[in-house]
Amino acid sequence: MAEKLMKYADATKKYDVVFGLETHVELCTNTKLFCPAHIEFGGEPNTQLTPVSLGLPGSLPVVNKTAVDYAIKLGLALHCEIAEWSQFARKNYFYPDMPRDYQISQYDKPTNGNGYLDVELEDGTVFRVPIERAHIEDDAGKNTHVGGADGRIEGADHSLVDYNRAGVPLIEIVTKPIEGAGDRAPEIAGAYMRAIRDIVRALGISHARMEQGNMRADVNVSLRPSADAPYGTRSETKNVNSFRGIEKTIQYEIRRQAARLDEGKEILQETRHWDEATQTTAGGRVKSDADDYRYFPDPDLVMLHITKEHIAEIEAQMPEMPRERRNRLKAEWNLTDVQMRDIINADALDLIEDTVKAGATAAGARKWWLGELSREANAKGVSLEELPVTPADVAEVEKLIADGKLNDKLAKQTVAGVLAGEGTPDEVVKKHGYKIVEDTGAIEAAVDAAFAANPDVVEKLKSGNMKPMGVIIGAVMKATRGQADAKAVTKIVMGKIK
Repeated sequence: MAEKLMKYADATKKYDVVFGLETHVELCTNTKLFCPAHIEFGGEPNTQLTPVSLGLPGSLPVVNKTAVDYAIKLGLALHCEIAEWSQFARKNYFYPDMPRDYQISQYDKPTNGNGYLDVELEDGTVFRVPIERAHIEDDAGKNTHVGGADGRIEGADHSLVDYNRAGVPLIEIVTKPIEGAGDRAPEIAGAYMRAIRDIVRALGISHARMEQGNMRADVNVSLRPSADAPYGTRSETKNVNSFRGIEKTIQYEIRRQAARLDEGKEILQETRHWDEATQTTAGGRVKSDADDYRYFPDPDLVMLHITKEHIAEIEAQMPEMPRERRNRLKAEWNLTDVQMRDIINADALDLIEDTVKAGATAAGARKWWLGELSREANAKGVSLEELPVTPADVAEVEKLIADGKLNDKLAKQTVAGVLAGEGTPDEVVKKHGYKIVEDTGAIEAAVDAAFAANPDVVEKLKSGNMKPMGVIIGAVMKATRGQADAKAVTKIVMGKIK
């Protein structure tokens, strides 16, 4: 039976919203966290294994130094305190995709703690999200349930397990309870997750592709009568793997919990699961507390000793952070706040910057990626990055325009050819014979024909009314198959009128 829901505006008006996010970021190391097994997304099941990742008796873990350095980088980016001594602990629970029956994580001595991240919302508001910890742990394998609907365990007649992912290094970023968000809680969560994605990509420590499971979040939500009341009982919606899903999970849970509280019903401390098809959450198991996992220091691993000198070395290698980069490019490209937000919302910043580096102007690059190419991506239901056109292609088209070899119409036809797989812009131009008509005699003949076909328009132009100029130019462009230069046509038209 469908859960009763309160209207979102009413729920956020009546109750104070508190939420938190546990973000799992899969690190892009070459090997696993505690063994030399190679990592490759999409490999044949159960081929990226060692005795350690299978938890076989007698196998001993050895820490991946690169993974630790990546954790330090992220800690610095999140303004965390980096512990000189940190420790791995065993988190005990049984699940088929956990071959050891325990996960190696960090508990009371994490590598990173007590940080924050300032996130910018669409209207320019900056909201500070407090970070409790960013600790290192290894991932579980992957269960595939066969026979049920949409791969779910409900109704399945058997399950398959792939241990390729078991032992892949993760960093789990745990926020403190996020207060004061009010009805903007979903928006803040989405902005925070996008900021995390941008940071880990800028650091080069994760591909952060949510559709591949590189990044996912557990979403905690609770309500209380007022901001000074104790925290309410929280729900935890597990493994949400899209920005929109995270935003909608928070919105749904606020509405669901508010309706239950309004009827005097209790909120269960439980795990829940987001169903994209129904746009709802469904109850899972009663949520375990830390005591239930029986954490204790892993006896096979010594404590991590991170010196101040090593932190300084890594800090010296830190790249420009996304927010600072956006501000710099905004100034360099002379953009307004709205124009930069349009670029960010279209996920086009990297593409535009690479196009500029390839030789295009910022205005030209922005015109293509936010215009013609965005329309193409939307029509195909793909991201801009997935289109079969590169920043170098766009820069090449822009150069052909700047050199007077293409006009806007021919440039669009050239890009269409590139998207259709006909080759590079230069190859498409040669294949179709695209070029601007430079023969002024041919253009003059086309103008004369347009004048003869539109005498009323000519009279208006002669009287000083330039509004119908487009009729003449359009006729000339049609006659020259779009290959005349519009500026040259305008110049000839004006000369004949005078």
